[in-house]
Amino acid sequence: METRRKLQILADAAKYDASCASSGGKRAGTKTGVGHTTGEGICHSYTPDGRCVSLLKVLLTNHCIFDCRFCVNRLSSDIPRARFDSAELVNLFLNFYKRNYVEGLFLSSGIIKSADYTMEQLNAVAKSLRLEHQFHGYIHLKAVPGASKELLNESGIWADRLSVNIELPTDDDLQRLAPEKCHAVIEQTMSTIHDGIQAAAEPRAPKFAGAGQSTQMVIGATPTSDAAILETATKLYGRHKLRRVYYSAFSPIPAADARLPAQAPPLVREHRLYEADWLVRYYGFKAAELTTKAAPNLDLLQDPKLTWALRSREYFPVDVNKADRLQLLRVPGLGVRNVERILRVRRYHAVTLADLQKLRVSLVRARPFIITADHTPHDLDTVALPKKTVEQLPLFGSVSGQL
Repeated sequence: METRRKLQILADAAKYDASCASSGGKRAGTKTGVGHTTGEGICHSYTPDGRCVSLLKVLLTNHCIFDCRFCVNRLSSDIPRARFDSAELVNLFLNFYKRNYVEGLFLSSGIIKSADYTMEQLNAVAKSLRLEHQFHGYIHLKAVPGASKELLNESGIWADRLSVNIELPTDDDLQRLAPEKCHAVIEQTMSTIHDGIQAAAEPRAPKFAGAGQSTQMVIGATPTSDAAILETATKLYGRHKLRRVYYSAFSPIPAADARLPAQAPPLVREHRLYEADWLVRYYGFKAAELTTKAAPNLDLLQDPKLTWALRSREYFPVDVNKADRLQLLRVPGLGVRNVERILRVRRYHAVTLADLQKLRVSLVRARPFIITADHTPHDLDTVALPKKTVEQLPLFGSVSGQL
């Protein structure tokens, strides 16, 4: 099969993996090599400052010995198959890089023969780029669950970031749709990577996956609730210090198993999970606060912070001139950056609504929940906040201070 056709098949097969965004790693170039990695990172679409950059996002092969029902590359899937050898893929990538088509490599693979054999093949590509071709740019390798510690340690030397996918939220989900896999094996691989990252933090220790590790979770392939999804994500952050958990809405595939849903979940569900994830990681919320037993799924019509606020009316109103940082972070419409600005402004004078407007706080969202020097809200029980219709929203709206 010609290289162009292989690339068409294997790049298309890689599109389902979302866990290849910003790197956050640094790797200096040399006079004899090519490329470097900056702290601003590389992603496959857009950086926070709006630059569009790119990775060659590709599988080594879409052949796989596993038959995961939710995966288009599963053993029983009737799709075109292809495979690069390591030298062919290295040459393809370098040709793209030298033509300024791409800035880095995201490399994954179906499982060939065994976890160790597949990891060896992935390592061979990265090792060749680093040693033979002196490539110092960004490389993200997919770590294969169950691969040996030695091979994973080698991967961390060549790669800026490693990721091993948790696949589905619970072990019961895996037993239902991917019985060859289990969370214990996946988390053991995560643990090995985490140990390598910790060891590299010691003085004069060799570099190891400087941009950390991430994972991906398919949502909507099973009836598992958002509460269970967030609980799993929280445990992964705590145990393995992941940089990110990516939530990927299940995409219906040809000749799908009868156990899979006929339709994909609404994409706004991904957005709500990212918002909730952000609240847990940066806003001081606990995952259990964002859902209830009666409503275990996040509201698709309003963001999780507003849902929590309306459910926790006894917490409000919050005085922006007296509240501490964590209290302010719980106010709808106040993001991390705006809270820091409010804390700075109130050192010099009492904060008013005009001050908040200058800081570009969303007063429509925040006003019913706050006290300022010139404003006291009415009883929250009488406040009617209109819900918006379900729509696909910008993925990282929370970062700009709008939660």
